[in-house]
This record gives sequence, structure tokens and C-alpha cells, in this order.
Amino acid sequence: MTFTLNGRPLSLDPLPADTPLLYALRNDFALNGPKYGCGLGQCGACTVLVDGVAARSCTLPLSSVQGKQVTTLEGLVEEDRPHPVQQAFIDEQAAQCGYCSNGMIMTLVALFEREPEADEQRIKHELAYNLCRCGAHFEILQAAARARQLLAQRRSA
Repeated sequence: MTFTLNGRPLSLDPLPADTPLLYALRNDFALNGPKYGCGLGQCGACTVLVDGVAARSCTLPLSSVQGKQVTTLEGLVEEDRPHPVQQAFIDEQAAQCGYCSNGMIMTLVALFEREPEADEQRIKHELAYNLCRCGAHFEILQAAARARQLLAQRRSA
């Protein structure tokens, strides 16, 4: 089994093909960004990017990422600096317990790659499938707007 994880090609010792990607990420690679939430792909806590597309790693069989690029929250960091979406979450203090942050951030990264100018309605639609039990939705939306601004500044630099 070979795939690229956070920019590094790797081979994984044989695991059952139906092993959820989340289990390998957390147990074999000690990556704690993706969280185990519901185990059904409904809460978003386990979201990663697979070839740039947001995917729920708790329901994604390991065999489905063969030869693909997988990016976790840890893989977003660039030269020891947070990704602009991560920075926006820090700037806007968009987490209470932080359990949903992984899914929210990864979903926004994928959205802004596809639609750099996504408006608030589009952002809300995209984030509707990520659960936040703390009620930090207002701050998360502020962080999304800030992230859009930071990404625009980065593109124009």
C-alpha cells in the first residue's frame, strides 16, 4: 500500500483493505488532527483532503487512497507557519473545545481551493455537514471570512 501523506510518499505495511483511513492516520502515523467523532462520516471531525477533496476518513477504506495524496491538518503547515485558514481560526478564536476544528478547517481549505471567492451563503452550505456542539458557529463564520481575506492577500502578493 503506497500513497502520499502530507507531501511525503510512503508505504504502509499490509493492513486489511477495509481498515478506515482514520485508524491508520491516528494509530500508525500518530496524526491527531483528524478526530474520531461519530464513525459514520456524518460529523466531519475526521475530515482529510484526498487529492484536494474533503473526505471523511472514518468511512474511507485505506485501499481507496492507494496512489493518492492525503493531507491532514498537520500537513497544512507551510514552513512552520499555519495555513491561512488555520491562522484565521487562531485570529478569530474560532474554537471552544476544538473537536470540530479539524473538519471545519479542512472543509474550508478544500472549498477555497475550488472557489476562492466563496460567499457566506456558500460557506454556510459547505460547513452545514460539520457538527459543532459548542456553538462556536459565529466565530467559525468569522474565521471563514478572515481566511478568504488572508488567502486573497497571499494570491496577490
